[in-house]
Amino acid sequence: MKTIIRMGLVMVLAVPLLRAIPGQPGPAPEEAWLITVKNNWDITGALPEYLLLIGLQGLANTDAPRVYIEYPEDWKFRDFNPLKDFYATRYGIKFNQLETPDAALATLGKYAKGYVVWDHQVRSSIYVALTAAGVLRAAVVDESLIPLAEKHGLKPLADFRGVFTGMDDVQINRWALDRYWKDCSRDFIIWMGGVAGNRMEPGMADLAVAFGAFVTDLSANPKHTEELALHRELLAQMKPDAWILGWHSYAKDTEGQWVTLTSGYGLKVMGLNSFPNGTFMSQIGFSPGFTFTNNNHVTRTQTLATEPKVYLCLVQSDSMGLGAWTEPERGQIPYNWEVGVDGARWYPAAMEMFAKDKSPNDYFIGGQSGYMYPVVVPPDRFAFVMREMNRLMPTMDERVVGIMDHSDRGLPIGYFALPKAMVDQYYAHAPEVIGFINGYAAAHTFDVRNGQAFMSYDYYLDENRLEADVVADLDELMRLNPKRPYYLLIHVRETNRIKRVMSILAKLA
Repeated sequence: MKTIIRMGLVMVLAVPLLRAIPGQPGPAPEEAWLITVKNNWDITGALPEYLLLIGLQGLANTDAPRVYIEYPEDWKFRDFNPLKDFYATRYGIKFNQLETPDAALATLGKYAKGYVVWDHQVRSSIYVALTAAGVLRAAVVDESLIPLAEKHGLKPLADFRGVFTGMDDVQINRWALDRYWKDCSRDFIIWMGGVAGNRMEPGMADLAVAFGAFVTDLSANPKHTEELALHRELLAQMKPDAWILGWHSYAKDTEGQWVTLTSGYGLKVMGLNSFPNGTFMSQIGFSPGFTFTNNNHVTRTQTLATEPKVYLCLVQSDSMGLGAWTEPERGQIPYNWEVGVDGARWYPAAMEMFAKDKSPNDYFIGGQSGYMYPVVVPPDRFAFVMREMNRLMPTMDERVVGIMDHSDRGLPIGYFALPKAMVDQYYAHAPEVIGFINGYAAAHTFDVRNGQAFMSYDYYLDENRLEADVVADLDELMRLNPKRPYYLLIHVRETNRIKRVMSILAKLA
């Protein structure tokens, strides 16, 4: 039984309890529906229509991959842009276009039990509406879309217009918890943060609806004592292996504050809130007969001959560099890509596409499941995460572990070195990998044991730093480290272009 709100009245409706399959890869469908959205995510713009469409995607994809949304070329995950065509050519999926919200409701409305209405005057009512949509199996509309929903036979299940007037986010979240928390997933919770104000980028909304997950953007900032207390209350009630999907609010706290808090509960983050098509991608596994292969060319038993020179190692972070993978320069120089082991679960076809498209100069670096700061992860949870990593890295043919710890533990901002006890734990829990790369900005953690190197970045390549200044920085690092060979690890910030990196390297003394 579900509690619902209709025009201010509390009602009860019998709704079957459905549990989503997304996150469990399986065979590809022969056909799927295609919906195209543009870059207009303002609440006063096209967001109401897009919330309806992405919510319908979550409802329709709860038990099968039926709907794929084509995002604009400049969407955060630009490296996924070729994926639709890869599904068509490699998997043989035929896509049938749904041109309008009217057409989408005509085709997909059967997956909804009714509709819920959010309030234009209270931004956070969208989170409550998405939570209610997952619990009640409802389409998400604003006032302007009610006639369209009713045209297709949907009835109101909850109407939040005027319900939250004058409330702050703590009160709104408490209200939503009282109504829906008992029926929400404990395996997944959604942080629909990111941009604030008049804009929202709810790429994760399909997963929120499919999983029946609670949706929020509660702060992890110690200044927001009440929000932080409620935030902790929610995390403490999640299952030990639960996922936090989405991203923190740029208007409330910092990434470091947020991930420090989630890691302290041993919970894994998969970002961003703009992550697209999670319900579709995660239900389609590798194509028949495909095995993921990396460009591994070094083994633990090899003895390598070095020369008295500088060895540069370029590692582009955040999946495939948020667009760098699709650039024409890729493959012209040796390049390393941070690709978490979660790709095999959440976007297998994308990983297959990357693997088949790789050049001999492309190499994939792995790491723990989810985004976590290891220093603050409880020891029992860290051991679990390492076992999970060791199980999944062979699937991705990965042998190098990437590490980042930016935990808020009273140290200066930008301090990425690890304590020896943490290094000991990595060596103890990952005995088979070739080695470890640590940091984000430059860090100072180095070790070597049993043929496994533990190295830190010496340089952070900011996309906004002038090329001449970067060249001067790198030349100075080489002068400051005269012993040869000198291994210079460079973290290439995800929004750097490969052409820019090549231009910098060509100018080094």
